[in-house]
Amino acid sequence: MWVSSSILKSSGFARTKAFRYIWSTPFLFHPPLADYNNPRLLHSGSGNTTHFASRHYASNTGVRSSKPFGEDFDTTLKHIEVSDSSVETIRNVLIKHSWIHRFESEFSIELDEYKVIRILDDLFAETSDASIALYFFKWSELWIGAEHSSRSICRMVHILVSGNMNFRAVDMLLHLVKKRSDGEERSLCLVMNDLFETRGDREVLETVFSMLVDCCVKERKVDVAMKLAYKMDQLGIFPSRGVCISLLKEILRINNGLELAREFVEHMISRGRRLNAAVLTLFISKHCSDGSFDKAWELLMEMKQQYGIKPDIVAFTVFIHSLCKAGFPKEATSVLFNLKLFGISQDSVSVSCVIDGFCKAGKPEEAVKLIHYFRLRPNIFVYSSFLSKICTEGDMLKASTVFQEIFELGLLPDCVCYTTMIGGYCKLGKIDEAFKCFGAMLKSGNSPSLTTYTLLIGGCSKSGNVGDAEALFRNMKVEGLVPDVVTYNNLMNGYGKTHQLNKVFEVIDGMRSAGVSPDVATYNILIHSMVVRGYVDEANGIVNELTRRGFVPSVLAFTDVIGGFSKKGDFQEAFLLWHYMAELRVQPDVVTCSALLHGNCRAQRMGDAMVLFNKLLDAGLKPDVVLYNTLIHGYCSVGETEKACELIGMMVQRGMVPNESTYVALVVGLEGKSGVNSEKHASMLLEEIFVANSAK
Repeated sequence: MWVSSSILKSSGFARTKAFRYIWSTPFLFHPPLADYNNPRLLHSGSGNTTHFASRHYASNTGVRSSKPFGEDFDTTLKHIEVSDSSVETIRNVLIKHSWIHRFESEFSIELDEYKVIRILDDLFAETSDASIALYFFKWSELWIGAEHSSRSICRMVHILVSGNMNFRAVDMLLHLVKKRSDGEERSLCLVMNDLFETRGDREVLETVFSMLVDCCVKERKVDVAMKLAYKMDQLGIFPSRGVCISLLKEILRINNGLELAREFVEHMISRGRRLNAAVLTLFISKHCSDGSFDKAWELLMEMKQQYGIKPDIVAFTVFIHSLCKAGFPKEATSVLFNLKLFGISQDSVSVSCVIDGFCKAGKPEEAVKLIHYFRLRPNIFVYSSFLSKICTEGDMLKASTVFQEIFELGLLPDCVCYTTMIGGYCKLGKIDEAFKCFGAMLKSGNSPSLTTYTLLIGGCSKSGNVGDAEALFRNMKVEGLVPDVVTYNNLMNGYGKTHQLNKVFEVIDGMRSAGVSPDVATYNILIHSMVVRGYVDEANGIVNELTRRGFVPSVLAFTDVIGGFSKKGDFQEAFLLWHYMAELRVQPDVVTCSALLHGNCRAQRMGDAMVLFNKLLDAGLKPDVVLYNTLIHGYCSVGETEKACELIGMMVQRGMVPNESTYVALVVGLEGKSGVNSEKHASMLLEEIFVANSAK
């Protein structure tokens, strides 16, 4: 924190002006913050107000402008206010403890971290008001011209907790945790040491340590949080039960988290922290998410006998919800009806979970039965379940009716309801309706979620409305939402559809910069975009590079490249890639076969096409109408309508009905024959073939 006298002298004007402001006019040193380094306007309850000044950050490498105080002096004054009484109180305490003399306009000594800490203690001891100390804390940082040291911040945290300003203490600790990204474990251990050395009351110290661990948990720094918790233990302190539960939640999210969580629980018990239903419910949820429902049920049944804890409705609801999520609504219903055997009554949440399960399983009639049986008044969760089912089926007219019923019952649709409707409209390509729903959502006060934006971006991209997709993408980032891989993929798809290959690569670069890993869909979109633009060799190069790195491309990626090679007549490369799929154990589908056959048929290589077709039949592939029509078109294009008719007969024998494409192919094949009305003859042939083969 300390800076040289030369630096201080260089900013003498700012210091003198700041000092005069604190004594000559009311002054606020620091308003209530959501972020330790983000000043906002604070309106005092009484007195006139004045504002404060710019400052500089001092780091180990020198002095630099800070973000919150990067403006000029007079502009910064407009950010901060304080009442007359607070300034007078601070001034009186400083005079009483001889930090200043009554008629002097400057401190008698230079401030350093130790003196700041002593003044903070004096202010809190005299006033018992942590906000007074906080005001001085922020002002002293500006006076010194350097950021407060870790020790000063830690002492301020202790005072804030002692003065029941825990929320402000958490802000400061979060600031410390976020700041230490490099070598964070060692750095945060030093912070813990500073907290220990600047401690006052032991109870306050326990609270502060728990806050520090919880801040690490909030920042998803699980390893560091665990090490700090064990370091606390060495000092004879252990995190509070609430912090332990938060830490356990995060531990169970990571790989091999189950064993680590068990070790931590054993450590909790050994330190006198009793288990409760909430802790064991976390393990039940983990077993369910791993698909180990038998282990989850076993733990539910053993809670009372082994741990002396009676399972509550929350534990059972987690189990019921997990069963429904995994597609077992019948089993969930059985558990629901047997709750009374355990002395537990069903509530609306547990019943709603099963209703949602039946809706997602495509059995709304079973959901309605449950509603009638339990005489459940439909709530917003139940309506969300029905809306999801109806929108999935694509019946947006019915979905709109159900959505209107929500208002008629006096309920207010939430973000999930609006997002479900938006997703339904986007699925049908009704982007205008989706945006109307989005507008109504904003007007209702519901904040759009990541899913909301992702669906809209996907809908716009699908319809070629890339401009709107870009605007939505920018807006969601402004609102603080972090795009995930699906969001990026949807935007990429829009660029791919509009042949903006350079933009596709820009999105991939943006993903990497944001730390988002591409998935299978990302590479599918990239490869498809390249093939469409004619960069088939380059797309094949990406496939080879992916396999070299141990990433097996999907059948869609292979199909695109095979189709690209076939389209330009490079059958050798297409076949090589076909055989490469077999080596990688990627099973070709009907679309892949169609891509390969289509190239041969376009090149009028019908002999090769039939050899490949027979190989596919021998391999157990079941051709569809599109595959047959590809071959039929090929034979008709070379005038071999007899072989085309044989294929039509084979198609009918396999239970498929010739369609418009089959008819058009026959018309084209018969057009060259003189004296024949190709359209009538084609219709007659199709009818004869269908009658002759449908009975076989």
